Amino acid sequence: MGTIKTLNKWANTHTYIPLDLLRVALGVFLFIKGINFMANTEILTQLFEPIQSMAGGMLAVHYVAPAHFIGGILIAFGLLTRWAIIAQLPILIGAVVINFVGEMHTNSLVLAIITLLVCAFFLLYGSGKHSADYYFKMQQ
Repeated sequence: MGTIKTLNKWANTHTYIPLDLLRVALGVFLFIKGINFMANTEILTQLFEPIQSMAGGMLAVHYVAPAHFIGGILIAFGLLTRWAIIAQLPILIGAVVINFVGEMHTNSLVLAIITLLVCAFFLLYGSGKHSADYYFKMQQ
């Protein structure tokens, strides 16, 4: 807990508008991906074909769309950012792995790696000063 407080103090003193815009863009991107997966479930099931025979394959299909949808909203507003990103990490790691197990899509692989790296950054950095977390903390 002390490490998280130290990271939050550092992030709040070194906050920049471009980083907050990057966090919002990440949240909007994940939100749009969640909507896309909800609207086109066939695409999502095609993505999971390489791991369909594994246990929990159908559970993963039902986890991805709502996690992107809700996590994207939370990340965009900066509310429970670290928790929302922790929920995204298994999906993004799975997106990278699926590209190696199944058919290789270079564009999807690059997009998944970039999103994973940005999520890892915000997992350490936090939501920043211009976020709902910071606003609610200051209201106490």
